[in-house]
Formats: sequence, C-alpha cells, structure tokens
Amino acid sequence: MSITALMGRVRMMVARAIVSLVDDAGGLQLVQLDALADETLDEVERFGSYGLASHPHPGAEAIVLCVGGLRSHAIAIAVEDRRYRLKNFRSGEVALYDDLGQVVHLTRDGIVLESTKPVTIKTPHATVNADRVDLGGAGGKAIARVGDPVEGGRITAGSQKVFSG
Repeated sequence: MSITALMGRVRMMVARAIVSLVDDAGGLQLVQLDALADETLDEVERFGSYGLASHPHPGAEAIVLCVGGLRSHAIAIAVEDRRYRLKNFRSGEVALYDDLGQVVHLTRDGIVLESTKPVTIKTPHATVNADRVDLGGAGGKAIARVGDPVEGGRITAGSQKVFSG
C-alpha cells in the first residue's frame, strides 16, 4: 500500500455523522448515518454503555470510527442529541433524560426525579427508609398511619414522619 493510500485511510478513520434511521430489534443497535456530503453509511453497529439503552431520534449526532480506515466497516461509538441535552450541571453530577422532559438527576444534594408522564414502580415489595416523607409537597399536615391513635372513629394523632400537602 502506498503512503498516499495509507494517509487516505487514516484521514477516513474518524468522522462525524447524523443519525437518519435506527434499527433497535437486534442484539446490537444498527443505525443509518449521513456522513460526508452525499455519503450514507448503512447498518452501522452502535456501541453503547452496558446498562444504559437509548433509541436516538433522527437528527442526533454520532462519532463514527471506520475500522482500518474502511468506510464499509464503520461503528458508532457515541451518539448525542444537543436538542435535548441537559445543561448547567455541577461537577460530578449525572442524569438520565429523554426528549419528553423526564429526568433522573443525581445532584450534589440528592436525587431528583422529574416526569411529565405517570411514574410506575414494579416490584413485589418496596421499602422507604426516611426520617420524613412529604406527600404533595412540604409544609402539609401530619397524616395517620396504621397504628396511630384513633378515638371514636376520629384520628387523634398523626404521624410525625408522614405529611400531606
């Protein structure tokens, strides 16, 4: 291989691309990417991080590696969508998010869960260990729990840990 051909392969090893289609049915997600002018890369394997899954929208951006500098053997190693990316994090913070405004944000002060949709928890058993639980916001009245005193059908004392806004 000539030095010119080798340099051409090196130049073609890394590229930016735009996601146009996603096939999420197989063991590894496949994406169709628009790379250089008039270049479409089909069935590009998209590598993600174990335990995290996403289905990017068309228009998301990707970083592509072409193994051996061959455009026919491209793999996507990162996909980002600046249209929905959360901003202004403090150092060390992490979040899961989507385009609908649903967020699980690990902040420096605690975990914040935000959703524009209903939240469902599926489990055979759930335990909440907390010194205080506010239902509907802080500043509400104490509410009775099983075992709190009741006289004549009226609750005489509420919990000092569970409150309702």
